[in-house]
Amino acid sequence: MIEEGEAAARLAAKLFRGLADPTRLGILLALQAGEMRVTDLTAGLGGSQANVSGHLACLKDCGLVADRAQGRANFYRLARPELASLLHAAEHLLAGIGHQVDLCPNYSGCCEPVAGPA
Repeated sequence: MIEEGEAAARLAAKLFRGLADPTRLGILLALQAGEMRVTDLTAGLGGSQANVSGHLACLKDCGLVADRAQGRANFYRLARPELASLLHAAEHLLAGIGHQVDLCPNYSGCCEPVAGPA
C-alpha cells in the first residue's frame, strides 16, 4: 500500500511532468492574459494548429484548461485560479534562481534528465 505522502508526491510529479512540456507551458502562460482561440495561440506560439489543439485537449482532460463555445469558435482559459498563482510563483522563483536552473548539470536540453554513470 502506498503511503499518503508518497501518493501525493506521485500525483504532484505527474502534474509537473505535464507542465514540463514547452508547448503546454506556453499555452498556459499565454492563457494568463485571458481567453484565447486555437488560432490566437498558434499565432503566438508557432507550431501547427493540430499540435496546439492536441495540447489543449490534454490540458482540458487534466482539468487545467476549460473552454466555451461561441459560434464556431472555442475560447480557452485557465480552469483554476490556483494555476495562475502557480505559474506566477514559478516566474518569481526563476527570477531568483533561473541562471542556476539553466546551468544545472542534472538536466540537458529542455526536459530530459542527463543519464547517470552506467
